[in-house]
Amino acid sequence: MERKTILKNHNKGFTLLEAGLSVILLSILALLAFPTVQYTTRRFKEMELRHSLREMRNAIDEYHRYALQGLIEQTDVAQDFYPPDLETLVEGVTLAGDATGKKIRFLRRIPMDPMTKSFEWGLRSTRDEPDSDMWGGENVFDVYSTSTAQALDGVTHYNEW
Repeated sequence: MERKTILKNHNKGFTLLEAGLSVILLSILALLAFPTVQYTTRRFKEMELRHSLREMRNAIDEYHRYALQGLIEQTDVAQDFYPPDLETLVEGVTLAGDATGKKIRFLRRIPMDPMTKSFEWGLRSTRDEPDSDMWGGENVFDVYSTSTAQALDGVTHYNEW
């Protein structure tokens, strides 16, 4: 009986051309996805900034409301019924006429500015000019980000929010 040897070409795997095309295709897809990831990350930071500003401004307004109603004693007339600093909103103040000394707090903590990654915020008092970037120190009427980067809307800067 004669033995026949049949050789078949069973090469498994990719050719160099196929591997190269795969790398090129994956590179193109990554380049297309990168701007989308950057945009989404920046959009999320903008949402965080809006939330932090809203939270602090609501706390300032609530402090102001309490002070106007006489629930908080104002020792300094220059404060115009606004908190002297952001730390006061966190540390809390005692209510007028409360013998227990219990403090009411308006903020749990000072939030981090997502644009600058710091806990330092720009402050304005009632006596500062609306476009001033220097805080007069009398009271805290408003807060803003210290980042001068342009927002995604292409018109405003974060320190203008």
